[in-house]
Amino acid sequence: MRETRPALAETLSRIGSLIGDGRSRDDVLDVEQLSNESGVPRDVVRMLLDGEEPPAEDITDRIVRRIVHLRETRLRPDGTRHSYDEIAASYGASRASLSNLVNSRRKTPSPQTPSPQMPSRQALSRQGLSEQVPSEQVLSEQVPSQQTGERRPARSGGPLASTQAGIETFFFGQPNGWLSAEPQTSLDNALQSVLHGLEREAADPMARLRGTHGLRELAARAPQLAEEELQLVTDWIDTILQRRNAQRVRGSGSDSSHTEGH
Repeated sequence: MRETRPALAETLSRIGSLIGDGRSRDDVLDVEQLSNESGVPRDVVRMLLDGEEPPAEDITDRIVRRIVHLRETRLRPDGTRHSYDEIAASYGASRASLSNLVNSRRKTPSPQTPSPQMPSRQALSRQGLSEQVPSEQVLSEQVPSQQTGERRPARSGGPLASTQAGIETFFFGQPNGWLSAEPQTSLDNALQSVLHGLEREAADPMARLRGTHGLRELAARAPQLAEEELQLVTDWIDTILQRRNAQRVRGSGSDSSHTEGH
């Protein structure tokens, strides 16, 4: 698996090299669509596209926020949201357990900044006490990175991990880590379809012209061209189409000869 930050930087660099003249990154990267596909907020998508670091986020808060995001963006065929009953029942949980998880994380402070009424795990340990973890929810610990010493959210565990797997299976068909993935990984995954589309265009000069945006762009620019320039564009398209048709004819003739020989 590629490391998160180099992977995203590599993808963006590749996209930049494939955009070509006459287009900017904004022409091919739709922040709204990338946010919907990745579950990363729009402002964070913009930060990552500009090479900035995203703000720290507790992993449980991230999972809950993306659960809400999935319900708002992955709708039923009739355009309505999937109910908590429907989602929870798919992995053998109750509606209350799922809705309580979502509502509790929306209303309570992040575990990264304990409230005065809630002593930290360290304080409880010094007092010889153990913290009671809610039965339907396991909050994430902050663990130091071995490479940088930076404290980062750990992976979800216990009941939260089974909840994550169940919800991902409901929306994606199998557990895929979508709910807990770091923003860089999520955005990199969402950018792959854009990258593959640009790679297809690079391999096929007609792909961009056939695409909806390419045709609209050409039509929009046509009034700006002089009659002689417009005729040159038309001739160029006709030449390419004639060449393609000739290749198809030669290909079909070769196939026919091969069949008759047998």
